[in-house]
Amino acid sequence: MSLAIGLIETVRVIGGRAPLWPLHQQRLLRSAAALGIAVPEIAAPEGGEDRVVRYEVSGGRVDVSEREVESVAPLALYTSPAPHRGYPHKTTDRAWLEAARMTARHFEADDALLLDAEGRVVEASIWTIAWWDREVLVFPPLALGGLPGVARARLVETVRGGVREATVTREELRGVALLACNAARGVVSVAALDDDGVPANHRTRALAKRFWARPAA
Repeated sequence: MSLAIGLIETVRVIGGRAPLWPLHQQRLLRSAAALGIAVPEIAAPEGGEDRVVRYEVSGGRVDVSEREVESVAPLALYTSPAPHRGYPHKTTDRAWLEAARMTARHFEADDALLLDAEGRVVEASIWTIAWWDREVLVFPPLALGGLPGVARARLVETVRGGVREATVTREELRGVALLACNAARGVVSVAALDDDGVPANHRTRALAKRFWARPAA
C-alpha cells in the first residue's frame, strides 16, 4: 500500500520570526486545494534561535521538525542527464529530485540543474535558479513545470524594476551570472556550472542582503 502524498513547507526563522510565512501559507493553501489535501490550522513559528522549521501535511495532520541553517556559500551545479518530471507542488513525492542531487554530489557539485525533455532549464532539486540579463532578473517560466518557490515569490516583490520569465538552454547560460534561491537559505551566488566558472554579479549580493528584511507596511 503506497503512502499518501503530503505537502511540505520549509520555513526559515530568523531573529525570532518567520518573515516569509504569509508566502508559505498562500502556497500551501493553493496546493492543498489543487490536490484535495486537508490542512489544519498552522501557527507561524516564532522565537528561539535561527533555524529551519519543516512542516509536512498529510491526512489532516501536521508533522513538524527543525534543523540548523545550512551554508550560504556560492554553489556549484551539475547538469543532470535525467529530465525534469514536473513539480508544480511541493510534495513528498520527490525521490527523483533527491536522486538527481545525489548524482550531482558524486560529481562534487552541490545540486543538480534540471532541464525539461526539450533541454530547457527548469530548476535545481532544492533551489530556484535565475540569471541576470543586464539589470533584469530572469526566471524560467513556471509553465515548464518547476516549483513556484516561496523565495521566487519573495524576489518578485523585492527586486527593483521587477522580474521576467524566459526560456533558456544550458548552453545559453554559458558566461551568464546566475543565482539560486530558496526559502531556507535565501539568495546565493552560483560559482560553477559543470566545468564552467560562472561570473559574479554585485546585484546578487544586494538581493541577498534585502531578502530577509521585513516587508514595508
